[in-house]
Amino acid sequence: MIYISAVGMINALGSTLDEIAANLSRGVAPGMRPRTGWLQGHPHTVLGGVDGELPAIPDDYRDHRSRNNQLLLAALAQIQPQVDAAIASYEPDRVAVVLGTSTSGLDEGDEHVKRTLNGEESTAWRYPQQELGDPSRFLSHWLALDGPAFTLSTACSSSARAIVSGRRLIEAGLADVAIVGGADTLSRMPINGFHSLESLSPTLCQPFAQGRSGITIGEGAALMLLTREPQPIALLGVGESSDAYHISAPHPQGEGAIRAIEQALRDAGLTPDDVGYINLHGTATPLNDQIESAVVNALFGERVPCSSTKHLTGHTLGAAGITEAALSMLILQRDLPLPVQDFSLSPRDPTLPACGIIARPQPLARPTILSNSFAFGGNNASILLGRCS
Repeated sequence: MIYISAVGMINALGSTLDEIAANLSRGVAPGMRPRTGWLQGHPHTVLGGVDGELPAIPDDYRDHRSRNNQLLLAALAQIQPQVDAAIASYEPDRVAVVLGTSTSGLDEGDEHVKRTLNGEESTAWRYPQQELGDPSRFLSHWLALDGPAFTLSTACSSSARAIVSGRRLIEAGLADVAIVGGADTLSRMPINGFHSLESLSPTLCQPFAQGRSGITIGEGAALMLLTREPQPIALLGVGESSDAYHISAPHPQGEGAIRAIEQALRDAGLTPDDVGYINLHGTATPLNDQIESAVVNALFGERVPCSSTKHLTGHTLGAAGITEAALSMLILQRDLPLPVQDFSLSPRDPTLPACGIIARPQPLARPTILSNSFAFGGNNASILLGRCS
């Protein structure tokens, strides 16, 4: 069994676990608001941002100086004592780092291009800042580690797959502990890219609601420390699939999503009736919510409470999987009420297949949570977390 010994995160809900837990329970996200200068042709659009000062990256690491890596340092600071203890116990070559991202330092690259085209100096930019592999390379160097370190980029399932890969490294004997997670930063390219796909909502996203029009993009980072040493929260099971049906649309019958969920249940030795809550991928695009509702209906009916938390964090892209797994862990650790789906702006879509979406707070009845991440290209990942008795 693989356990989670520590978790740290930062997103639109807050910059500490206490802030995030309190705001998750209240259904309030201070960082979700209209922001200017991101979406071409629009004066403002709602985005999920991290407010406040982030840790500085010193000159010795100038090649890694990106907001993405600053977010990672903010998450790392929350679990630094546990990470330091793990490094001291197992040695630097036995600690793995596996992270997921979609943007890395893309925003810094965008700023460099803008300055260059305007004839301005761009002295701060370094090419490694925007390489997809930079987050894990940076964090490994920052912690002076010699173990396996790599970054995954499978769109919105990236950091969920980082969790799976970290577990696999420990089980294969290639590491004793693994720092897993991911980060993504607000960037004009994905914001305008999703807008060009007609998948971006300029207002707050409304998962599973009538008239929903697309995602709200957010930024954030989260890290977990995986270990074999028994802890109160366990990584019970994982599932992965790649249906490759379409570059951006899910399989119309949700075949890959079903395989990922069923694989996670088998891996954990559980049945659908053992699950106490499902954190849905729930992007608020018409097609994703339609397919995911059908998948949950087919496997769970209406008997398992479920909701999407993306109206509180935004869709954090490559960081979505770890963000929602970390929120699920907070619910388990602190016995928080289950997050409700907000239908205050628009009622629930009555055409969606029935599933257990909740609109009122309720306690977690069974201490097992399923978190889904369904990405472009049919890259699907499902994570089962549970409280140990």
